[in-house]
Amino acid sequence: MSKNKITDLIIDAASEKILFKLISKNKTYTNEHENSRKNFDKFSILLMKFLKKKQYSFEKVRNVFINQGPGKYTSIRTSMATIKALRLVYGFNYYGFNSKDIVDGDYLKILQLFKQKKLIKNLIKPLYLS
Repeated sequence: MSKNKITDLIIDAASEKILFKLISKNKTYTNEHENSRKNFDKFSILLMKFLKKKQYSFEKVRNVFINQGPGKYTSIRTSMATIKALRLVYGFNYYGFNSKDIVDGDYLKILQLFKQKKLIKNLIKPLYLS
């Protein structure tokens, strides 16, 4: 893996908000948007604007963690499809996590699960609310 890939990205579009969280060595940046049709129709634009504003790009992303639900069907599918497409270009790893893995809004628990090897690389099994 290239040494310039230094950043992890968490994406959660399963609930009422679309959340992007960049985590680098000693810096964390978070951005939230209302989870609405208007916003998931421009999901990739919101994501790229967030990265650009924080002066990052997918060339620096090592791992992407995506909430696979349970949650909103269209938002989960949009986030997964976008990340899978971007992975083809940038070659980062992606992992799925469940809504229940987030305790009291603490997304850093996802990184703990990753370090404990409890997340499976490049495998996502979405759980949709009906």
